[in-house]
Amino acid sequence: MEDIDIAGQLFRDCAEDLTRLQHKLRAGEVGELKDAVKVARELRSATQMMLEERNKVEKLRKDIAGSVGDGCFDLDAARDEIGRRLACLRRAGGS
Repeated sequence: MEDIDIAGQLFRDCAEDLTRLQHKLRAGEVGELKDAVKVARELRSATQMMLEERNKVEKLRKDIAGSVGDGCFDLDAARDEIGRRLACLRRAGGS
């Protein structure tokens, strides 16, 4: 699963838990209030941790790949470079 899918599933699970607790609270089961607060804290903590880890992974990917230009792909420059290299190959091949 991708990060976003995992995060989405986590949110859905916690939202379901909070909804169940909300129904219990409305039914008068006040003892569940502490569980609702705990679930909300866990959701916030897990989300923050996941985002921090994702940022670390993205930073590592960028560091490994190295910095090339400003991150934009210049199609005109790429086309010119391909043409230049093809011309060099033609000259080297004698045709």
